[in-house]
Amino acid sequence: MIGRDSIIETCDVIQPYVRRTPVIETEAADWGLGRFTAIFKLELLQRAGSFKTRGAFANLLMRAVPAAGVVAASQWAAGDSLAGSRPGTKAASA
Repeated sequence: MIGRDSIIETCDVIQPYVRRTPVIETEAADWGLGRFTAIFKLELLQRAGSFKTRGAFANLLMRAVPAAGVVAASQWAAGDSLAGSRPGTKAASA
């Protein structure tokens, strides 16, 4: 089970590699969506343009990496943002 301590540990590990993205609030009625406050976490401002950066870096930095290195198979920029990001790790984006 994922607990508070593991979330804090992961945050500390990936912090140098990810951007702190803003949270914004807007009235949904301004967009024709009803009367409530909509809250958005702007993960599109990450290097790869999505939240995937956080999970990818957590996996890369918190696991043993084989001597052969890693390959990030990504349709978009997620793999490119990871390739070569961990010092001493062979990496490629495919």
